[in-house]
Amino acid sequence: MTTSTLVTHIGELTTNDPGWDQRDGLLGLVEDAAVVLEGDRVAWVGRAADAPEADAYVDAGGRAAIPGFVDSHSHLVFAGDRAQEFAARMTGAPYTAGGIRTTVAATRAATDEQLTHNVARLVAEMRRNGTTTVEIKSGYGLTVHDEARSLAVARQFTDETTFLGAHVVPPEHAGDPAAYVDLVTGPMLDAAAPYASWIDVFCETGAFDEDQARAILDAGAARGLRGRLHANQLGPGPGVRLAAERGLVAVDHCTYLTDDDVAALRDSGTIATLLPGVEFSTRQPYPDARRLIDAGVRVAIASDCNPGSSYTSSMPLCIALAVREMRMSPSEALYAATKGGADALARDDVGVLAPGKRADLVLLDAPSHIHLAYRPGVHLISGVFAGGRPSEVAGATV
Repeated sequence: MTTSTLVTHIGELTTNDPGWDQRDGLLGLVEDAAVVLEGDRVAWVGRAADAPEADAYVDAGGRAAIPGFVDSHSHLVFAGDRAQEFAARMTGAPYTAGGIRTTVAATRAATDEQLTHNVARLVAEMRRNGTTTVEIKSGYGLTVHDEARSLAVARQFTDETTFLGAHVVPPEHAGDPAAYVDLVTGPMLDAAAPYASWIDVFCETGAFDEDQARAILDAGAARGLRGRLHANQLGPGPGVRLAAERGLVAVDHCTYLTDDDVAALRDSGTIATLLPGVEFSTRQPYPDARRLIDAGVRVAIASDCNPGSSYTSSMPLCIALAVREMRMSPSEALYAATKGGADALARDDVGVLAPGKRADLVLLDAPSHIHLAYRPGVHLISGVFAGGRPSEVAGATV
C-alpha cells in the first residue's frame, strides 16, 4: 500500500516552484508551510493551516525545508586517495591534472567489490549532506574493461552515469594519442554505452583538443549518449564555445572565460556548471558566477567529488564557497545546487518541491536556507527524505 507522510510546521519552505509568491524572486518560498509525500512523489504543497490528513506525521518544528541537492558532476568510482598531492599544492605546487594517472593505477588494481564499497560510502556521505540525486562519471579506468566495469558499478547507485574514457590519455598511449581516441570512440564506447546515459570529454590543454572532443562527442551521440564537457578549467580554450555550438545541456568548470564564451553560453542556453570545491582544493581562481548570472547565463553548482582536485561530497560547503568566493547570493547558490543541477541533467522531476515531482526533501536545523552559507562548516541537515523514504530524521517529531 502507498502511504502518505505530512511534513508540517516548516518555517520556510523552498519550492523552486514559480507558482508560489516569491519573496526574493527566485526560490518560491512558502512560510509556515507543509508538504505531503505520497509514495515517491510530492502529493501536496501549501500552508500548514491548509494541510490535508495523511497516514504519518512529521513536525518540522519551524525548521526550513529545501529540495534535495542535485549534484550533477562527480567522479566516485576510484580507489586510493591523493592526500600527499593536496598537501603539496597547499605549500605551492601547481595543479596540472597530472595526478589523475595516480588514481588510474589504483583504480585498475582495485576489485569490483572495493570500488563498489567506496562508491556506497561516498553516496551515503552525500545523502547525509542532503544530496538526493547524483551524477557519477567513469574516467579512472581508461581501458575497455575498466571503463565498462566502473560504469557498471556506478549504475548500481544512479541512472545519471557518464562515460569519461576521454579524461586523460593513459601512459600506455602517451606516444599515440590518436590511437587512444580511436579506442575511446570504438571498443571502449561499445563496452561502456550499455551502462551510460552521457558521454564527457576533458577538453583542455594536456588532455583532449577541440577536434578530438568533437570526434568523441559525435561517436557518443551515434550511440545515443548525450554530450557533456569539462572545459576552460586550467586556462582559456575552445571547450565552452564548442559546448554552446553543439547545444550541450551543460559545460562544467568554466573558470577562464572570454566575453565571447559568456555570450555563447547565454545565447545557446547551455548551463555553466561551477565546481567551487575544485578551486578551494587547488587554489586556482574561482569562476565569476556573478558575471555569468548578470549576463543571463544559467548556472548550476556541483561538488566534482573526486580524490584529486575536490575531495568533498558536501553541497552545503559548495554553496558557502559560491556565496563567499563567487559572488552569488544565498538564494542563487541554493537554486543552482537544486533546480540548476536538475536542469544540468535535463531532469524536470527533481530539484523542485511541487505536486508530481520526486519526494526529495531536506530539513535544515535552521530557520532559513540562508544559514547554509551563513554557518559554513556546520552540519545543518537534520532530515532527508529521498523518494519519499526517510534516510534520517533527527530532531523533528515523528
